[in-house]
Amino acid sequence: MRIKSLIVIGMLSSMALVTSCKKSSETTKTEKKTGYQGQGKSPVVPTVDKPIQKQWRGVWAFNDSTIFFSNKFDGARLNGVANDGNDHYTIWVTAENTPINVSPWYAFQVWSEKPRDITVQLNYQDSRSRYYPKISTDGRNFTPLDSTRFKAINPGEGEFGIEAAPESAELTISVTENPTWITAQELYTSSVVQEWVDSLSQKPFIENYPIGLSKEKRTMYLMEINESKDSKKAIMIISRQHPPEVTGFLAMKSFIETISGDSELAKGFRQEHTVFVVPLMNPDGADNGHWRHNMGGIDLNRDWQNFNQPETRNVRDFLVEKDKEYDFVFGADFHSTWDDIYYPIDTTVTGKKGKIIFDWIENISQRLPQKKTNVSASDEIDPTMVSSKYFYVHHGMPAIVFELGDNTSRPFLKEKGNVAAEEIMKLLMEQ
Repeated sequence: MRIKSLIVIGMLSSMALVTSCKKSSETTKTEKKTGYQGQGKSPVVPTVDKPIQKQWRGVWAFNDSTIFFSNKFDGARLNGVANDGNDHYTIWVTAENTPINVSPWYAFQVWSEKPRDITVQLNYQDSRSRYYPKISTDGRNFTPLDSTRFKAINPGEGEFGIEAAPESAELTISVTENPTWITAQELYTSSVVQEWVDSLSQKPFIENYPIGLSKEKRTMYLMEINESKDSKKAIMIISRQHPPEVTGFLAMKSFIETISGDSELAKGFRQEHTVFVVPLMNPDGADNGHWRHNMGGIDLNRDWQNFNQPETRNVRDFLVEKDKEYDFVFGADFHSTWDDIYYPIDTTVTGKKGKIIFDWIENISQRLPQKKTNVSASDEIDPTMVSSKYFYVHHGMPAIVFELGDNTSRPFLKEKGNVAAEEIMKLLMEQ
């Protein structure tokens, strides 16, 4: 791996350079802050293995075995069911371990011998009802539950964060003899993601291959988009370090499909740049219905300093090898949170090289003015701990954590992924 001195360069930049760049990453003092402002500084936490509690998988039968609940499918999360009488059922959902970020994922099937309406109340371990339920009759195509069939219990306060969520929720569901899926977000398990990867890899300039195994020995796949063997510039894209963060994955999916598309911009970009993509960083967590962690019981996006988990080590080892032949010019890690927000590294640290990230954000905002997205820049890169800081410190690439809101509309997610891809391609081709 090439040793890069970008940190020193950024910190020793002239005051003129720092001043000129800094204004692009700061909110003016007179500007009123609105919308989600992002989370605070993440604490440093140990990333050695912690015990997890695997959920029991099976079928619950009620009303003399005429009503059934199940978690026997990939991505399911259902830890207990109680029949309260009068076709009312209480669902209990617990996390894989604690302490944990409050991302209370749930996914279960329900069916009945005879068609009927039932009421299901969602309850969580040490959390509130963050995710609005999605419903499906085939496990693939999901739509939000009709709002007339959703009742918030003890509504929260404010606009963002777990305290803004209701304490629990009651859902009215029409059930038949065929299973109905109720999930926190759409199901994108490892097999579904791989179907997308395999489909896109039918293009002659895309291949996918394994880069290692997860904690539970699932294969981690990487897509390589490369139309010219002479290209020496590269970008690195990852997604789904945290299993419930499906909206980030959907934006990433659109982003990659745009770069892989037939536009003249995309064709020209692929002649000069190679794109590396790990679309599912945490396949174990996705398939086991985890709230946040991998099967080592760890938040992967806190393990980019010590690399105690196989998933982060797989990407690290891949990058170290590719860094010998490529100049990495951009990196992005797609996530989900309470609302759309960008987490770049401040230009007071990265200097002129990092300004492309803020130019990119500005260009996206100009094309999508209908939704304001805030910027929360970090001026700390030690410890690296999170992916974007590792990408920059060890591989010299301007990088960002690109977060999409839990409830951002799916058409807008697709549009934002498309616009984001077009704008970064334009900027990188100007360099």
